[in-house]
Amino acid sequence: MLQERIEGKWIDCFARVFARCKVEPDEVVAILSESQSRPINVQLAELALHQLGAKPFHIVIPTPAQSAPVPVRSTGASDVIQNIRPVVGALASTTMVVDCTVEGLLHAPELPEILKGGARVLMVSNEHPEALERLAPDDALEGKVKIGMKMLRQASAMRITSAAGSNLSVDLSGAVAGGGWGWVTRPGIMSHWPGGLCLCFPAAGTVNGTLVLDRGDVNLTFKRYLDAPISLVIEDDYVTAIEGDGVDADLMRSYFAAWGDRDAYATSHIGWGMNKGARWDAMTMYDRKDFNGTELRAFAGNVVYSTGANEVAGRRTLGHFDLPIRNCTVELDGQTVVNKGVLQGELG
Repeated sequence: MLQERIEGKWIDCFARVFARCKVEPDEVVAILSESQSRPINVQLAELALHQLGAKPFHIVIPTPAQSAPVPVRSTGASDVIQNIRPVVGALASTTMVVDCTVEGLLHAPELPEILKGGARVLMVSNEHPEALERLAPDDALEGKVKIGMKMLRQASAMRITSAAGSNLSVDLSGAVAGGGWGWVTRPGIMSHWPGGLCLCFPAAGTVNGTLVLDRGDVNLTFKRYLDAPISLVIEDDYVTAIEGDGVDADLMRSYFAAWGDRDAYATSHIGWGMNKGARWDAMTMYDRKDFNGTELRAFAGNVVYSTGANEVAGRRTLGHFDLPIRNCTVELDGQTVVNKGVLQGELG
């Protein structure tokens, strides 16, 4: 097991990332965490901000009582703030928030108000610092992700196919496209570290077809490589059938059903990974407690299909699957941007 102790190299790494976020001397920066946050990441954030001459302050909230019927993992939809008004006000009134909550604020209901106040937010994924160090962002990634985001925003349709049997269509009308490269500089914007994703949140009723998760693809909610294929039938955004034999399919059916919430079956976001430093096989190297899985969402050429919260479609739920899928082809208006799991053209 990796040790969690303060290492000088990790302070330096956090400081370099915060410097990319244009943290200035004397800038007041909020570090948001909860009682179940990974303590070392909170400590490293504070020490790195001090190294840059900033003025960090902590907001620490007791992790709320569990409200879900099943364990919740890696949703990006933290409920830790609980709409506590002084907390929201403090975060919205500062210029920079370092998000060290367990699940992250990406889909948190309070995030729009925090961003509207002018804060920029960097979500530090709940990873061991060894992974954060290895996946520290670089300039090249920013340029590539921006190209992919532009392609998504200009396209009207996405199609995902694979030799395993995937054939999924996404009408991009009304979709909101985005991406991240691991740091944030502009007020009112959120990003996350590690980064390296191009994705969209489709509008309601725009996703249809079949998505096949093959052997070796990943169910990140379970932190598990699949041993047997699973076919997801998707109609007007919603998974309507989970076809497959074996434990992997049984686990997925069980977790979906446990929510008792139709929106848990709905499409959250769809996109592809851009980070050439991230590895598909990395999960084999970590204990589950040390690994949050952002690396597997971001490895270059993978397709990430996610279920759960989608603000563009007006859906909020803690039910969530992140499903990185290898060897897919992604087309935007007939132009191939990922071919059998390999980035194409300017993205490559």
